[in-house]
Amino acid sequence: MTAARFYGGQFLLALPGMEDMRFDHSVVALCVHDENGALGIAVDEEIEGVRFRDLLESFDIDPAGVADVPVLRGGPVEPRRGFVLHSLDWGGQDMVDVGGLWGLSGSLDILKAIAEGRGPSRYLIALGYAGWGAGQLEQELTGESWFLADGDPALLFDMPARRRWAAAFAAAGVDSSHLVPGAGSA
Repeated sequence: MTAARFYGGQFLLALPGMEDMRFDHSVVALCVHDENGALGIAVDEEIEGVRFRDLLESFDIDPAGVADVPVLRGGPVEPRRGFVLHSLDWGGQDMVDVGGLWGLSGSLDILKAIAEGRGPSRYLIALGYAGWGAGQLEQELTGESWFLADGDPALLFDMPARRRWAAAFAAAGVDSSHLVPGAGSA
């Protein structure tokens, strides 16, 4: 029996023609992957009308010194649960180090730290996540749904959300304009 390969710190890029339209052109930053399943945060779509300051105010945190960045639709699971993907220059309770590339935090302490100017230098805010049960992601990776690419903090933090899908394919040497739905045969 071979050991399972773990993919934390990589990007899952939705392939054209994926049956689940919730992931059309998705870039999922894979954060946790172990024998129990996987968890990732989609980083390609902003939630219209939801801003970081609004989120802080909902927790009675003063947003005065915070840039009013958009909040991302992190995935269809628990869409009201918040996550912060961030640079590793900050660490707090329950932070997950994702392959030495970025951190994942989901507690209020990171929101307070950002509002107080002592948080990470780079961050993304998301609501919801994408999740897979034990063995489910491995099965999906054998089909025509996902392309696995190397994780890149610059792409994650410096690229606008709407451009991440094509940019992640380009970083992997793939011109996304040439992708078509379905598999070919020879």
